Amino acid sequence: MRWLTLYARSRQVPASLAAVVIVTALGWAFAREGSDNLRLPLLIVGAGVMAASIGLSGQDFALDRTAAIRWLPRRAAHVLLAGVMVGTVLMTAQAISGPMVPVELVVRNCAGLMGLAALGAVVLGGPYAWSLPFAWLAIALFTPPATSVPMEVATWMLLPPDTAAGTWTALVLSVLGTTAYAVAGPKR
Repeated sequence: MRWLTLYARSRQVPASLAAVVIVTALGWAFAREGSDNLRLPLLIVGAGVMAASIGLSGQDFALDRTAAIRWLPRRAAHVLLAGVMVGTVLMTAQAISGPMVPVELVVRNCAGLMGLAALGAVVLGGPYAWSLPFAWLAIALFTPPATSVPMEVATWMLLPPDTAAGTWTALVLSVLGTTAYAVAGPKR
């Protein structure tokens, strides 16, 4: 159990969790009762994923590379558990103050954005893993409503949970990002 505590501290999990809770509390403070707007919960999930992405690389690359443990399952578990953490905090806030968005939407957006953050860690490095979810989130928020499949892919986070293009885009990003991060690890 000691290795788990050391791993969590080296990956800044307590700081990430605190940031996710603070972002969710602030976002929920601005939420209006009975609001059907999906943008605020999406911003909360996006900010939570960006906060959780700081732990996708360790403090010392050489130490990580020479460790006598199998990194592949630990990296995959880290990405999946970070997405679960973000979703759980948001769903807990919804349970306390009343539902705002469907569970399926939270799960889909957490999985897709966390996969995108993992892909960002592989391509850009751990310190910049947040930039891919941020960029796609900005594109989705400022793009006009989807009228074609490419536009649905671009705005997948804002689509209803039963939309095929949104679900498949999130699934592909989640699987691709988690697999790439588990196999390759963060860029140096």
